[in-house]
Amino acid sequence: MATTEIHSKADLGSLRIQDTHRSGGKTGKRIAYGTAGLGVLVLIAGVAFAFRTQKPVVEVVTAETPAPGGAEGILNASGYVTPRNRATIAAKITGRVTGVFFDEGTHVHKGQLLATLDDSDTRKALESAKADRNASQAAIADLQVQLRLAEIELHRADELRKAGVQSQEQLDTASASADSLKAKIELAKEQVLAADARIREAQQAVDNCVIVAPYDGIVVSKDAQVGEMVSPISAGGGFTRTGIATVVDMNSNEIEVDVNEAYISRVKDHQRVMAILDAYPNWEIPSHVRTVIPSADRQKATVKVRISFDKLDPRILPDMGIKVTFLSDEPAKKKDKTAPAIAAILPTAALRDENGKKVVFLVKNDHVERRAVSVGNTAGSATEILSGLVAGDSVVLRGPTNLQDGQAVEIKK
Repeated sequence: MATTEIHSKADLGSLRIQDTHRSGGKTGKRIAYGTAGLGVLVLIAGVAFAFRTQKPVVEVVTAETPAPGGAEGILNASGYVTPRNRATIAAKITGRVTGVFFDEGTHVHKGQLLATLDDSDTRKALESAKADRNASQAAIADLQVQLRLAEIELHRADELRKAGVQSQEQLDTASASADSLKAKIELAKEQVLAADARIREAQQAVDNCVIVAPYDGIVVSKDAQVGEMVSPISAGGGFTRTGIATVVDMNSNEIEVDVNEAYISRVKDHQRVMAILDAYPNWEIPSHVRTVIPSADRQKATVKVRISFDKLDPRILPDMGIKVTFLSDEPAKKKDKTAPAIAAILPTAALRDENGKKVVFLVKNDHVERRAVSVGNTAGSATEILSGLVAGDSVVLRGPTNLQDGQAVEIKK
């Protein structure tokens, strides 16, 4: 028994955790916690660095050329050159293109042949309608011969009936035969008219295989090639064209701009306008308001205004960007010769206040440059820039409020 108790105590002693082991476990936990904390700090630092190096997105605007002398500009707007007469020429029927007789830039005249479609089926239908008409006309000729013979027999039967040689029944039979032939002739004539209608229908189908220009203009888009299928409606799948060509009447070019509804009261019909194409910034084009569309866009809070050029020029092309200045009917007030000249026109929203001074951020090579400017009068949503900018400079219109001089930015497309 004593021996058994000694062995039991020895076994229990072997299960005791040594002090060195206990201290080692605590040290491992401390290392694990320290490593986890360090990982969190590294993650936070990485996120902070990523946010710090991310380029802010900005929206830019171009400083515009000021209005010319002689009249005061009361409102500025931008838009595009838009032709009143622009048409995508399409076929009236579905068919395969067999010929295309134009290219982009081709000057076309009203009625000029543009393209042809396969007309083999429609011509067969036309020939069939003509054959039906010819058959009906031939039947009329045969019935007329029979009618003449029937009328002779009717006359003979009438005479014999009067003489008492034939009965009334024979006279009635001869009369019925003549009347029947007359009815058949009338039916054949109606069949001829119906055949003529089918001929006109078939001829129209043949004519529909020929596509011509609806008016004088220039082809700006070639939308189909020989061998392709065209249809007046979309057939799905992307293999059927819905147009042959797009023709623009260059003599109908005009300007279309959106004016903020808060300033539409400054625009009226026939008002003088000075326009400047983005492609030709030094070319001032005299224009005038043609009409103010009597409807507003509730989403953009704008009203559409159409402006006509006083004189058209071949350099004016559809969809060109253009800036316009609505001019006052009153001559501009004479300024003091010592007064500074207006260098540019800029949207008021692009100006920022810093300690009572006006500054802007120029955009050059995807970096911003802080620039102090001197401003003049404000007309509508635009402000005169007297110094610090020139027309054509790119300026931040909308962006973060904490932009810094020299900071890299990303331009919003």
